[in-house]
Amino acid sequence: MRMTKPITRLLNPTSIAFIGGNECAVAIRRTQELGFTGKIWAVHPKREELAGIPTLKSVDEIDGPIDAAFVAVKREPTIEIVRALKAKGCGGAVIYAAGFAETGNSDLQDELLKAANGMPLMGPNCYGFVNTLSRAALWPDETGLEPVERGVALVTQSGNIACNFTMMMRGLPVAAVFSIGNQVDVGMHDMVEALSGDPRISAIGLHVEGLPDVAGFARAALLARQRKVPIVVLKTGRSEQGAKVAMSHTSSLAGADTLYDALFERYGVARMKSVSAFAETLKFLHNGGPIAGSTLVSMSCSGGEAALVADMALERQVSFPPFNDETRPRVAATLNEYVAIDNPLDYHTFIWNQPEKLKATFTEVLKGGFDVAMVILDTPTHPKMKPDAWAVTARALAHASEATGARAAVVATLSEGMPLPLAAELSAQRVAPMMGLDDALTAFEAAAFIGRNWARSDAPPEMLLPSVRGSGERILSEYDAKQLLKSHGLSVPDGIVCKAADAVAAAEKLGFPVTLKTSSTAIAHKTEAGGVALNLKTAAEVEAAAARMSKLAPDVLVERMVMGAIAELIIGLKSDPQFGTALVVGAGGILTELLKDAVTLILPTSRAEIERALKTLKVWKLVEGFRGKSGDQAAVIAAIEAVAAFAEAQRGLIEELDVNPLLVLPNGAIAVDALIRMRQE
Repeated sequence: MRMTKPITRLLNPTSIAFIGGNECAVAIRRTQELGFTGKIWAVHPKREELAGIPTLKSVDEIDGPIDAAFVAVKREPTIEIVRALKAKGCGGAVIYAAGFAETGNSDLQDELLKAANGMPLMGPNCYGFVNTLSRAALWPDETGLEPVERGVALVTQSGNIACNFTMMMRGLPVAAVFSIGNQVDVGMHDMVEALSGDPRISAIGLHVEGLPDVAGFARAALLARQRKVPIVVLKTGRSEQGAKVAMSHTSSLAGADTLYDALFERYGVARMKSVSAFAETLKFLHNGGPIAGSTLVSMSCSGGEAALVADMALERQVSFPPFNDETRPRVAATLNEYVAIDNPLDYHTFIWNQPEKLKATFTEVLKGGFDVAMVILDTPTHPKMKPDAWAVTARALAHASEATGARAAVVATLSEGMPLPLAAELSAQRVAPMMGLDDALTAFEAAAFIGRNWARSDAPPEMLLPSVRGSGERILSEYDAKQLLKSHGLSVPDGIVCKAADAVAAAEKLGFPVTLKTSSTAIAHKTEAGGVALNLKTAAEVEAAAARMSKLAPDVLVERMVMGAIAELIIGLKSDPQFGTALVVGAGGILTELLKDAVTLILPTSRAEIERALKTLKVWKLVEGFRGKSGDQAAVIAAIEAVAAFAEAQRGLIEELDVNPLLVLPNGAIAVDALIRMRQE
């Protein structure tokens, strides 16, 4: 649902009403601890005070404009309080109470929204927020956040995960944490739109269970992209169990996970699979934003660490290219003859605890044109150990980064190898203090993904609202499906539908060799039923095959046999209630289910998006060229665009489409099988 009012007053209040009991007392104390200087009202019908603030008996007694309200009472009286806040012109309210749509009580949630009548609501079933930028905590629990001048904003549907984010000790400057619960009104898209417009927010992190308004999120993500504010998402619901939990937790549809991947890829939203990678990626983006490419250089005084980081990069879209001819001798000149000048670089311990020599080596390395220069360094945090010598190395990298302007990171292989004071010192110098080697590589990969997305010259295709029309359902015969797709530009073999007894005459008219298939909408899997015969070269072979198939159905489809395929692809369409029509392209034929080599796009799409998607497929290597053979790439793209054009023409009617296989030839691409299931207008 689109909001009717902006949420700036709610997120950055100068006056707050706290309505409720113990939860409000805690929230008032948290707000006071942050140094809030605005007006605070406490409302409770029986108590005399909350956290030292004298109480009013009702919202009606509040005298003055209310920017934000924290409502922490039972669900039934919440509705009347919201109505009273609306009458007072309140800028928005956080609804703490549970027991709404997440428990199946959608009617009560609708009543709540109606009572707000356009006043922004965060929740219900939410923990609220801590915004250190405005020194406000509409938050009923402990928090470890301290005021910052600039930092990342975190938005989650889960109150406990939000609470966890307020306790992080990872050297990540967190400006604000928001728990938005059921999203009855204020959704992820509203938060992204508002936060990306705040210059104090360096990056936005989202924990997403489901997006009630996918098109709204797309608009907000595009706006953040235009504003150059990176977004990182921790999306749950990848597994069947996760999807069920998400649905019961905040009444959120998890949706098809591959479609979320397509959505995030389109708008340059980096998706994480772990909380630690989520935090480290946000940290790296805070310290300098995305990067243009994914070339890395690693430095350490350990051959073991050099080998480790090289191995860990194998399955990622990052690389450690060798030093160029100009950089190699300059780096070598700063070290002794025992050091091999490779990337990753093991510079040994010859220059350990020597700041000027360390800086000299690091400076020459950072001049090499890499997207990120990293020093692997675990600094002791054990109370029996002194970290001074290790800090010398970290500071030398910071000085080299300042001197060259190159992007740099100090990476501890384990999170406990990065003392928080050192992390703060490095971050102040725009050197990312990364905790965990694996998560650091994930962060670099994600930053490069965002950077490449932002650099694209083509604009993302428009996201359309899902459309459903027509009634009933029908499955088209293979011949009818092919002819319908042919009218939109898809190449199909010449074919004739006839009685089984007339198959030989049809084959002779088309010319041998031919394929013969049973023609019946009642038989979905013709091959398994014995309803397909390929490469029939004589009239006798056709006659025998037709006789067998006449027992399955009276009609057969005779087609000219397509020979010489380089690869087999599948092009599919499927309907999704959140995303609309989705296009799937992947390895086809009998290997479709086995290989599971496919990519999903949201329609409408573009040629540029199609081309990028195809290059992610393993099977595409066959089309590009393998062992002296290559396929017609332009014809494949044209075939995909033909299916997309059909989808646009039949928008709202399609339930399912499979073109499998699409045979890729040296010259051309032909659909030799097709299934269409759709509603009738």
